[in-house]
Amino acid sequence: MSQLPSNLSNAGARRRSQRVLMQVSVRIYGADAQGKPFDEEADTLAINAHGALVLLQSRVTSGSLLTLRNNTTKEEQECNVAFLGPVRGNKAEIGLEFSPRRPQFWRIAFPPEDWSPKNPEARTATHQPQPVHQ
Repeated sequence: MSQLPSNLSNAGARRRSQRVLMQVSVRIYGADAQGKPFDEEADTLAINAHGALVLLQSRVTSGSLLTLRNNTTKEEQECNVAFLGPVRGNKAEIGLEFSPRRPQFWRIAFPPEDWSPKNPEARTATHQPQPVHQ
């Protein structure tokens, strides 16, 4: 399996849409690296308009065609394995890519493509602790 790029700024520059760290219950099925059918429940680590990052126990190969089902909406979408990441325990990080882009699949509003955490809208009010009166 390939590793994450050492220069994360380059990885961000290649991203076509904003990533949102969000756990969504999904079902992924298709053929594993040995060509055997698999069907696995998982949660996304991150989503974007072009796909998702998931932890998958089944071993798959880059470019494999899989089906991703959003368990909340029951909608299914074909996707390709676009990224094979590090293994955590017995599961590997797998990047899945829709073709074409499908932002409506997740039923959320994504930030604009030029958005950055440095934007003023990303700032949150600082919480000032209040004294406890007894």
